Amino acid sequence: MAKKKPRVDDSFVLFDAIYEDGTKSPRRKVAASDLADSDGDDHAKTPIMAQDREIAKKSGNQRGTVKTITRSPT
Repeated sequence: MAKKKPRVDDSFVLFDAIYEDGTKSPRRKVAASDLADSDGDDHAKTPIMAQDREIAKKSGNQRGTVKTITRSPT
């Protein structure tokens, strides 16, 4: 009998990002596994900024720096 593959946690946590210029980007997805290693939601800023860099590379439009993040209400 073949071994079962380990289950992958594919859940996400949603965050609202507010940028230095006052714009808001609601409901940004961050993998729950990225937050499991940390002790708070402040570490969600790094994946969100990485997403912004990837979007900027594809679109050619730079996004401002993230000022604050908060969990999106569910």
